[in-house]
Amino acid sequence: MTDKNERPIKVVAENRKARFNYAIDDTIEAGIALTGTEVKSIRNGKTTIAESYADSKNGEIWLINANIPEYLQANRFNHEPKRPRKLLLHRKQINRLMGAVDREGMTLIPLKLYFNERGRAKLLLAIAKGKKLHDKRETAKKRDWSREKGRLMRARG
Repeated sequence: MTDKNERPIKVVAENRKARFNYAIDDTIEAGIALTGTEVKSIRNGKTTIAESYADSKNGEIWLINANIPEYLQANRFNHEPKRPRKLLLHRKQINRLMGAVDREGMTLIPLKLYFNERGRAKLLLAIAKGKKLHDKRETAKKRDWSREKGRLMRARG
């Protein structure tokens, strides 16, 4: 029998367009500072992180524009859906992320919001660079060619 604290990872929200719009360099797992109604609302699965990004303010990393809808069973103690949320990272990780954004013109984008094995809300954050239109077309051509190549190989042998 599994322990109460050992649950499978449950992905709640995924930013699927991020891999198409950005060239992802590195990923890092961050915790999120949430209120009680935000956690309950995230567990309902209506959260969107598609148009969100992370930014640094006063030596801290904040998640901006993530939509966590209000919890329906809450009363006046509900949260604001698009408020900035603090990401929980070690100082070394924050310095590395801020350095990449400042020096190399990278962007911090969330890829996945999930609950880990211990039931804690985590965010998979990516250091990425925006793709130009011709880069997006090139990526699509490579993907189509690899599919076609797989079909040809299966048909042949």
